[in-house]
Amino acid sequence: MDPHAPVTDAETPRRDLVPLVVPPVTLEGTAVRLVPLSTAHVPALAALCEPELFAHFSRVLRTEADVADYVAAALRAADAGTERPFAICERQSGDVVGTTRFMEISRDFRTLEIGSTWLGRRAWRTRVNTECKYLLLRHAFDTLAVMRVQLKTDRRNERSRAAIARLGATFEGILRNHMLVRGGLVRDSAYYSILDTEWPAVAQRLSGLLARE
Repeated sequence: MDPHAPVTDAETPRRDLVPLVVPPVTLEGTAVRLVPLSTAHVPALAALCEPELFAHFSRVLRTEADVADYVAAALRAADAGTERPFAICERQSGDVVGTTRFMEISRDFRTLEIGSTWLGRRAWRTRVNTECKYLLLRHAFDTLAVMRVQLKTDRRNERSRAAIARLGATFEGILRNHMLVRGGLVRDSAYYSILDTEWPAVAQRLSGLLARE
């Protein structure tokens, strides 16, 4: 390697090499409040469950026992430092309307994923999902100083893919035969990302979307 060659963007040293740690936090919006997920949220989440909600999800949650197992796995991942799950609550009523999380947290690379998001029908076609993503992205970039946030969904989930693209995320491609879901179905996953350098423009876009909702 030529020591006098110009440094490319890919070789630009990162300023912050401190390992990424994502502690529990409550995130406040106008319509929603994201609070740390706990076993206390299991009954309210179970009351939202309908098979149709999980048509493109990794598993179908039908019973309170299913939700309890789902939450327990999320809390184990939180203890391991690889995930940080939230319950999504309506600010006005206080009702739990869904769940979401930071996941695939990389301490060394300062990247993470926003995923495992599902909402009860009452929250569909409202500002809830957009505001949740805005709160999570703002916390990730402005507070945690991550380098990259990724989002992924089933290749066939057109509604989810449209929602991710609407945020301003960049489509990266399809990971073929990525995982087995819902008892052994093969899933291809569509990947999207937002970089720290792109966040200011995405934040402005999301602020504009929320102002119209």
